[in-house]
Amino acid sequence: MKKMTCRQLGGACDETFYARTFEEMANQSKQHGAEMYKKGDKPHVNAMAEMQKLMASPADMQKWMERMRVAFDKLPSL
Repeated sequence: MKKMTCRQLGGACDETFYARTFEEMANQSKQHGAEMYKKGDKPHVNAMAEMQKLMASPADMQKWMERMRVAFDKLPSL
């Protein structure tokens, strides 16, 4: 089990996520972002706008995902 924060994953707060795999971690982050977006949370809306820009380029998005995966893999297990 590893932990990362919303902010570490490109988000806007210190909400903490726990997961065994990067895919689980990414899914938790995505769900959290969607909830904050629905609430109209400005910092999260802005962070999601930046992510949308990144997603416009599949190559850039792939590079970002790989950086996040490497960061996850380097984290100590809890």
